[in-house]
Amino acid sequence: MADIFVNKAPKELAVIPFYGTAAVFFFLLCVLLFLSATELTGHYFHPSILAIVHTAALGWGTMVIFGAAYQLLPVICERELFSTKLAFLSYLLLTIGTCGMIWSFWWFDMGWLMITSGTFVVCSGYLYTFNLYQTTNDSNKSQVNQHFLLLSAFWLCFTTTVGLLLAINLRYRFIPQNHLDILKLHAHAGIAGWFLQLICGVGAKLIPMFLLGKSQKTRLLYAALILQNVGLILFLADGYFNPIGLRMLLYAILIASGTACWLLYIIDTYKHRARKNVDLLMKHAGISSLCLSLAFMFIPIILLYPQTKWASLYGTLIFLGWITGIILGKTFKTLPFIIWNKRYKNLNGKIKIPMPKDLYHGGLIPYQYYLYLSTLLLTCAGIVLEQANLLQITGILWIIVSLVYGYNVFRVIFHKSQVTL
Repeated sequence: MADIFVNKAPKELAVIPFYGTAAVFFFLLCVLLFLSATELTGHYFHPSILAIVHTAALGWGTMVIFGAAYQLLPVICERELFSTKLAFLSYLLLTIGTCGMIWSFWWFDMGWLMITSGTFVVCSGYLYTFNLYQTTNDSNKSQVNQHFLLLSAFWLCFTTTVGLLLAINLRYRFIPQNHLDILKLHAHAGIAGWFLQLICGVGAKLIPMFLLGKSQKTRLLYAALILQNVGLILFLADGYFNPIGLRMLLYAILIASGTACWLLYIIDTYKHRARKNVDLLMKHAGISSLCLSLAFMFIPIILLYPQTKWASLYGTLIFLGWITGIILGKTFKTLPFIIWNKRYKNLNGKIKIPMPKDLYHGGLIPYQYYLYLSTLLLTCAGIVLEQANLLQITGILWIIVSLVYGYNVFRVIFHKSQVTL
């Protein structure tokens, strides 16, 4: 396992800042959830909800994904990352841009700060995509994982560009279509294009790796890639020219079918795994997949019964269930190896050294898992029942989850070598 991460590993500067900053943004996200408990069941076009969504999407989800992708690319392509400097520059731009956008949305200041911050985020996405393309382009191997990553990067650029245009449109109206309709297209390009395809591509590599399993049914991954992209393109094209209606279910079914193909591949890997015991970190991935499946099931309900609480529940399942669930589990499957590689790779096999799992507090993982699971369930219940008091309590619980996670993240990042020569 460790050898996979050691080979062609990028410099820490290209990876570690993303993980540490994402942990801070996760804490901020949970604080905002606590402060906005009374608005969580309201309309999604509300300053605090917009701030929360962009904190989750950019500061939490995208930040971790950038770091994980920069670490995983050399593993997939079997060559070094094209540019550590560009990776770090994308980190700076994403961090500054996200901070400015959160502030602007929270106070609903649609001026130069919002537009400038959006520009920074767009530039960060394009730098990431360029770095990704150059790394894969020089690779002698072509795998379906690479196609997932490249297409997800395209959708990231598309999503952030449309987001910037929407930010400008709030200040200087120029988009002829309804702003809220374009906002829905923007959101789902990010969810189904950027997050879904990136997670499918990375998951198809990491999950078999951690389970010590393998599937020969690669055709399922190609089917997933095609169906997800065809469904998303048809949805965006139809949604731009026509009002969003029940026919959108057809496109959702295409995307869901593609995701089902990916899940079948993962299930086949699970059946053929060498590691029989599945730890709590891997169970996070199971919860994540369940939340994604439930989110797909809620799409007809949202279209038939357009109540704000169903849209809030859908967003909760996506950002706090699916994306957060997989990050909480995968962080401690990847980050410790990155730090271990830097501290101990030259000593491996020579003297007794700590294992990657020794770099974080393993005793906190059960608390993280069960607290996360119960908090997510309570949050969903609070939204369905429209209980602001319950949602405020869950806000406190989310803060505790973020502190437990953050403690372990920084414990790993600031780990000092325990071996003296």
